[in-house]
Amino acid sequence: MRINRRWVLAGAILTILPLIFTVYVRGDGEETKFRWDLVSVEFTTGTLSAGGSASALANDGSKITLTGSGTFKPDDAEDVTGGGTWTTFDSKGANTGNGTYKVKSLVRWDLAPGTFPLKIDKIGNPLDFRAGLAVLRIRYSDGKQGILVVSCHVGDSPNTIFEGITATKGFVGYWRNLAPAAGVDANRTAFHVVPEDED
Repeated sequence: MRINRRWVLAGAILTILPLIFTVYVRGDGEETKFRWDLVSVEFTTGTLSAGGSASALANDGSKITLTGSGTFKPDDAEDVTGGGTWTTFDSKGANTGNGTYKVKSLVRWDLAPGTFPLKIDKIGNPLDFRAGLAVLRIRYSDGKQGILVVSCHVGDSPNTIFEGITATKGFVGYWRNLAPAAGVDANRTAFHVVPEDED
């Protein structure tokens, strides 16, 4: 019996493509857990690490500065961890308060295009790095409620995406993100897929 090689090849492709698609969907699907970080960058070595800070300004120029990290699952708004510290300043730079905050729930997550831009990733595998936008509901240690928006833009991301954070705290909206500046270790963020064995 002669078997047409083209039909064999076509059959193999049709068998493999759904498997590739399934692996891709599982990699970044709704059930995937993500980690978010306000990051620190060592510019001389091109190293990304946890433990950075980011700031945003309110309408009058007053500022909030946050540190933090945590995890979330897009398919379960309550499956969240993490938080960090907050410090607020008036428009002249005087400290007006500080404390901690805790993430209470995920409001929204949107994945965006972007590949790891540095040489070394101390948070996770560079292949697990993602750009995107996460909106988190948070509670501050002084009892106030708020929203934290973590946005990650890298070199090959669309310019409609900003890099950094915005936040609310009570009735104050810190709506203007402070963009990262060259050589300044601040106002940078990252997302990573959490490997299943760490989930």
